[in-house]
Amino acid sequence: MTGQALIDHGRLLDVLGIEVELLTSTARSVPADTPVPTTPGLTTGEVVRHVGGVYRVATGWMTEGHRPRDWQEDPAPGQSGEEYLREGLAALHRELTSHDWDDHAATWWPADRTYGFWCRRMAHETTVHRIDVQRAADVIVDEAGDDVAIDGVDEVLALWFAQRLPMLGLSGTSAGTVGIRTGGHSWIARAGPGETLARRCSEEEAGRADGTVTGSPVAVYEWLWGRRGHAGVTWDGSDDAIGQFWALLRLATR
Repeated sequence: MTGQALIDHGRLLDVLGIEVELLTSTARSVPADTPVPTTPGLTTGEVVRHVGGVYRVATGWMTEGHRPRDWQEDPAPGQSGEEYLREGLAALHRELTSHDWDDHAATWWPADRTYGFWCRRMAHETTVHRIDVQRAADVIVDEAGDDVAIDGVDEVLALWFAQRLPMLGLSGTSAGTVGIRTGGHSWIARAGPGETLARRCSEEEAGRADGTVTGSPVAVYEWLWGRRGHAGVTWDGSDDAIGQFWALLRLATR
């Protein structure tokens, strides 16, 4: 199996390029000090620089075999945020396209140590921050394709909820399960004292969870990332289980 993505990595590489153009064109349309409500404390200019930095960290993981300890965190003197981002993207793109997707690469997820991991991760990183900047600019937010959104739902559950939370030593205070259903796919997430996991499952199993969350692929994707309000999806069953699940995701993805 090439990585863990639900869609082709070539599609994700295309998404990365498209999302960069949407992000940068939107950022240019507003002052760089425009606050970004979905990333409190950051401005649009800072989000652009952040994405450029993330590209450098990802490239460092692949080229150095571990999280890089020495990388250019900020633009060089006289370099704009967009130039910094595009410079980072160019290096990232060169590294990704110089290898097969299933070639070994250092990552922070034991379940997927391939170049495909970084292609997927950077595609969704850029998509989520493009949404941030478009909301800050008060323009119509472009919707990700359903296939991309479904893959993004899978990634945020497996990588951030099931992997990142245990890495941070965080878990729920009460046992509960949440089923997530969208676009013909289903997942089950379990949280409780000392237990945090998420996996793909059948629609029937998801429906037997303490609480269930359903909605369009884009709505569920954005909701899981805290980029859409609760009214954007449908809750059924235990509000406590769903509320704890959502709160834990906010800790995992901050």
